[in-house]
Amino acid sequence: MGGRQGYLTLPIFSVVAAIGYVYYTTVFVAVPRWLGLSTAAGVANATAFTALAAACLATYAVAVRRDPGRVPPGFVPDVEDAESTVHEIKRKGGDLRYCQKCCHYKPPRAHHCRVCKRCVLKMDHHCIWINNCVGHENYKIFLVFVLYAVVASFYALILIIGSVLHSVPKDEQPGSDSSRTSIIICGVILSPLALALAVLLGWHIYLILQNKTTIEYHEGVRAMWLAEKGGDLYHHPYDLGVYENLISVLGPNIFCWLCPVLNTVGNGLRYRTSYDIPISTPPM
Repeated sequence: MGGRQGYLTLPIFSVVAAIGYVYYTTVFVAVPRWLGLSTAAGVANATAFTALAAACLATYAVAVRRDPGRVPPGFVPDVEDAESTVHEIKRKGGDLRYCQKCCHYKPPRAHHCRVCKRCVLKMDHHCIWINNCVGHENYKIFLVFVLYAVVASFYALILIIGSVLHSVPKDEQPGSDSSRTSIIICGVILSPLALALAVLLGWHIYLILQNKTTIEYHEGVRAMWLAEKGGDLYHHPYDLGVYENLISVLGPNIFCWLCPVLNTVGNGLRYRTSYDIPISTPPM
């Protein structure tokens, strides 16, 4: 079941429970069986995985709580603004995009979410696992969470596989059968989860490198087909090149790219496009 943004839902509890179960099994079952918590290697791996789990929880909490971006009341696009060379229009009629449900104009790249019942700036998709939309204000946080989750999942798999392959005599390991069962269950859960998260991360890295959202990707497929049908070439207007695309999402400070802080470029109401006149170009 879904709920309004900011509310705790069953998927959110499921994610938190999964993180807790994987953390407990990895640190208090897998590591002791393989390396032991009294050894330097065991302490180092337990500490490193604890830090990763904490990073996952922190970024996940921010992704759940942070508003993805709201359209300001009374927003009206300025069609005479010389700095804004691209204005998005409706497919039919060619008018400026207007949301009949929210009763206001839509900024570029904004879309109406039927679950949140409002327009979201630079909307990518609505995620039931955070009970929130992924948009301009929390896209970077969502991406960093997925990155930490992928690293933590594969790290946990390595520790779990090592603990399974490491033979421990039963007389030296009380409750060995139950701990092995717990490890196997955790591995069965982690295997498809790690694969799914890795695919999700790869997909969003692909989108970032082209400065697209998931919605814009699907719209671009149709636009490309229509352009080819008419003998033209389609170019995504917000593609500024790999480096500029990364900066527009992750921020200008590379040392903050993996931190759950908001340093996204712009306010979500206007975006640079490949058609903009460079600042260094003298006016005609």
